[in-house]
Amino acid sequence: MKKVVRIANSSGYWGDDPEALYRQVTGGPVDYVTGDYLAEITMVILERQRRANPSRGYAYDFIGHLRRALPEIARRGIRIVVNAGGVNPEACREAIAELCRGAGVSLPMAVVDGGDLLPRIPQLREHGVSLRHLDTGADFSTIADHLVSAHAYLGARPIAAALDRGAQIVLTARVTDAAVALGPMIHEFGWSETDWDRLAAGTLAGHILECGAQATGGNYTDFLEVPLWSEKGWFGYPIVEIDESGEFVVTKHEGTAGLVNRKSVTEQLLYEIGDPKAYLTPDVTCDFTSMKLEEVGHDRVRVSGTRGFPAPPYLKVSAVYTKGYRATGMVLLSGPRTRQKAEHLAQLLWGRLKHEFEDSRGDLIGFDACWLGAAPEHTPNEGILRFAVRDADRAKVEEFSRVLLGFGLQGPPGLGMIGGRPEVQEAFAFWPTLVPRDLVDARVQVDGTRNAEPFEVPMRLESAEEPTATARSQEGPTVPIHERTHNTRHARLIAIAYARSGDKGDSANIGVAARSDAAYEFLRKALTAEVVAEYYKGLCGGEVVRYEMPNLRAFNFVLKEALGGGGTLSLRVDHQGKTLAQGLLRMELDVPVEVFESVKLEPLREA
Repeated sequence: MKKVVRIANSSGYWGDDPEALYRQVTGGPVDYVTGDYLAEITMVILERQRRANPSRGYAYDFIGHLRRALPEIARRGIRIVVNAGGVNPEACREAIAELCRGAGVSLPMAVVDGGDLLPRIPQLREHGVSLRHLDTGADFSTIADHLVSAHAYLGARPIAAALDRGAQIVLTARVTDAAVALGPMIHEFGWSETDWDRLAAGTLAGHILECGAQATGGNYTDFLEVPLWSEKGWFGYPIVEIDESGEFVVTKHEGTAGLVNRKSVTEQLLYEIGDPKAYLTPDVTCDFTSMKLEEVGHDRVRVSGTRGFPAPPYLKVSAVYTKGYRATGMVLLSGPRTRQKAEHLAQLLWGRLKHEFEDSRGDLIGFDACWLGAAPEHTPNEGILRFAVRDADRAKVEEFSRVLLGFGLQGPPGLGMIGGRPEVQEAFAFWPTLVPRDLVDARVQVDGTRNAEPFEVPMRLESAEEPTATARSQEGPTVPIHERTHNTRHARLIAIAYARSGDKGDSANIGVAARSDAAYEFLRKALTAEVVAEYYKGLCGGEVVRYEMPNLRAFNFVLKEALGGGGTLSLRVDHQGKTLAQGLLRMELDVPVEVFESVKLEPLREA
């Protein structure tokens, strides 16, 4: 009988459900519970906090999550792997140790770090490492004097090494999101660095787990299908049941709300990816076009057939630098003539300020704030007028903050101030880059065991090589999306597809999955990169690339220069691209009748 390891997730971001860890530990049998607390924007927030207070810089929510669950974790022998260490894992370790002492619990704990490259930047430059911007190619010297942190994304092997040494809690600094799940698999099954298919399967499982309830009905296109209530009274988080072969089942605890089906797993697979044939991690290059999904029971989806290839010869680095100051303020407006009132107040504000900012914008939330020119025309009854500015000159930003509040009795009628005077904050920007993996070693220390001496796990891999495969579309003749005939039906994209979107720096991705084989073939010709670029032309300043994933009946669109500088710097309302899939699903098409007939879909209230 095959050995099966059950790995659960209890957090997809810093701020996730505070009771999820306890529920995953007590809701049914699990061997590991993982938690992902870090994102690119979170690293910037943590760095800002550490600069203000040296005892901060980690996801301190995890301490609260752990407090209630700790006795059950100890009693059941469950192992915990989280990346809550952020930019200050030592401070996080001390907080966990204090919590354990207070609870009278003694658990071997490991810290995995070594990816902090800031002290080594001069040395790396001497080695000829360019540290150029990964997306734009910009020279590192342009931001070198403003750099405040630089963390390499570590992989799963240091985590496996910590578990090999007996750690029951593994706390990491910046690692890839999937590594917190892949590490336990390497430990349990002994996969080698060249077990590429298995490592790819484990990474894929980690990618499904990493965003918590997004795999179990959260942010789900067909949200009206999702059961909101259950016998246990809470929303289920994902669990992966995996064996040594790398084949696994995605599920959740029995009796919980939410759902697990092919669509929910597909949507999560499409989330925040680039080229699906070359999904790069420190451990393996994954081919997302290879796996097969099969519903094998209620809330159970089997994933099999995943292919993997050698890991790349470099690690991604998340660097943060200062870029001036920013402030955001909001005003409530009500009708009649809400749009005209917004224009009136914007003219008052910008006219009073008179000077230019490096970046500034005003958005009427409730009209066209998320999708810009792709938003449909309508007349709002009310809205939130949001102003935001950024500039290297703090005095200019402070003037904006003072002036905006002064319009409370000077503006149009039906106006209400929200939140008082806007706070002026230092602006931090994200700089993605690469470093040769041979120059980075992870450091592991396991406390509470016989051998507590720290040791290193080199990131060097003899098998590493540059990826060459791509799933980029070679698009041929296209079918017009508007060509109404007696054999077509006018509808929105959501009628024949579902979707999810996310961010990577200043790029956004929109994964679109067809609801049937016929719908996929139609969209291959109708929903091209050019069509999406035209649809979002007011928002996207760069190229749109389409990748094909026929195994999922899906496409991944990468929109470059689409987020106003990226989530850490952007002044946009939707600075992480979370709404772009919903905007695209509103696109109107003339769809062949036979495509509609192939789609077995209950009517959607807002289709």
